Amino acid sequence: MKKHLRLLPFVVPGLLLYAVLFIYPTVTALYYSFTNWDGMSPSYQYVGFDNYENVSKDIIFQKSLVNNMKFMLAVVVIQTIVSLMLALQIHKKSKVNVVLRALYFMPTILSSVSVGFIWSFIYDPTSGALNGILTLIGLESWTQNWIGNTAIAIFSIAAVQAWAHIGQMTVLFVAGLQAIPPELVEAAKLDGASKVGLFFRITWPLLAPAAAIVVSYTTIQSFKAFDLVFTMTGGGPAYSTEIVSTYIYNAAFMNYTFGKAATASVYFLVLISIITVVQFKLLKTDRVSY
Repeated sequence: MKKHLRLLPFVVPGLLLYAVLFIYPTVTALYYSFTNWDGMSPSYQYVGFDNYENVSKDIIFQKSLVNNMKFMLAVVVIQTIVSLMLALQIHKKSKVNVVLRALYFMPTILSSVSVGFIWSFIYDPTSGALNGILTLIGLESWTQNWIGNTAIAIFSIAAVQAWAHIGQMTVLFVAGLQAIPPELVEAAKLDGASKVGLFFRITWPLLAPAAAIVVSYTTIQSFKAFDLVFTMTGGGPAYSTEIVSTYIYNAAFMNYTFGKAATASVYFLVLISIITVVQFKLLKTDRVSY
């Protein structure tokens, strides 16, 4: 008992930060979600569950949820598959692979705002590099307004999100691959396992913890991509790239309906929690033991 008490001073600062930066804002948002506070007035009224009913029936909020799901699925699929493929190529220790890891990781150190501005220029329909390259290689019929087309705008931004964080996920997969006992791989090879069989019977099952981290972290990133979406489109055109975080921002700071914004935040928290738990269950991270 005395030993644990001696460790308490080391735990308290972290608990205080967690309480101030997470627990207090969460409880406050839950409290204001039952009010009609505008964010400025010293007084407000309790409205019960009216905000929850109004937000759930809001067509723009419903559209933001659909857009967020499209964005999340696109980012998770692209980012997970590409980062895994890259990790399989560069997980072995060598000078070349160290350089490649650094190069792949570089976009991650850029701020999302910088990435948004860079790719806004690349996607520009008249002078952007993407349409210019497509025209140069004879694919002019593919050129279009990548973030002005309501049908593909959300997927264009999802591609940018994936590009910016693939290097980060690659490093996580590399760490997972390097933790796999080499004797298991060698034994499987001696037993005549093919590369495909080796991957699905040895590599992938032992990568489950790393994959769970990558998928859950990528999911949370995709739901928090406010700065990227806001920089590139602001939620337009015609709300085709409106996601929950931009909806919350507009409700709070554009329309001054903080109670409504707090309600959307509560929905947001519950949704992320449910999706993350389901992902961990599907990946079955507890099945792996070293």
